[in-house]
Amino acid sequence: MTDLLIPYYEHPSVRPAEWNAIIAAAPRLYGVVLNPAGGPGETPDPAFAEVAARLRNAEVRVLGYTDTDYGRRPYADVVRDIARHRHWYRADGVFLDQVAANREEFAHCQRLATAAWGAGCGTLALNHGTTPDPCYARIADLLVTFEGTWKSYRTLAPREWRGAGGVRLCHLVYGVPAGVDLTEQARSRGASVHCAVPGTGAHPWGTLPHGVEPLR
Repeated sequence: MTDLLIPYYEHPSVRPAEWNAIIAAAPRLYGVVLNPAGGPGETPDPAFAEVAARLRNAEVRVLGYTDTDYGRRPYADVVRDIARHRHWYRADGVFLDQVAANREEFAHCQRLATAAWGAGCGTLALNHGTTPDPCYARIADLLVTFEGTWKSYRTLAPREWRGAGGVRLCHLVYGVPAGVDLTEQARSRGASVHCAVPGTGAHPWGTLPHGVEPLR
């Protein structure tokens, strides 16, 4: 079951063992979010290009990280990042972060989706961090409907999804204690894709998910 999405925001030359562990976990992965520099960066990074190629060779979906700042970031800047991920790292799709969840912003997001498809992106993942208006399911392959701490997640009640049935839902949880398997808890809350990491603070996604351990 490809139920694990890994947003791992560390450089391959600094954490090679961790990246090797991610690639070794390929059969479990829905995909990996590639984030060289809060996006694709200003110039291609050979280390990220190499790890992206290794992921693709392992049949892992590569998603290029792009921030939308809840619709405040200029359209042209977001589209430029999408194109760079495609051209520099041959990303299979895009992971749009900080996406607005209300219906009023949908038209802007739909324009971004059209640009991503035009650039050749096969997968569109939208990180709302909360349950969005169901209209977003019309354009997305994956909706992140929760991103937050383990403490908050434990109080999250099951919530019926009223959008289209073809989209997969994802929960990203940090500060998760060792030994916790999020799979069944995520499913009980409607998410078939998840990631649970031990990291906390401003940069939790610099830690690997539980169950993906580097070989020492």
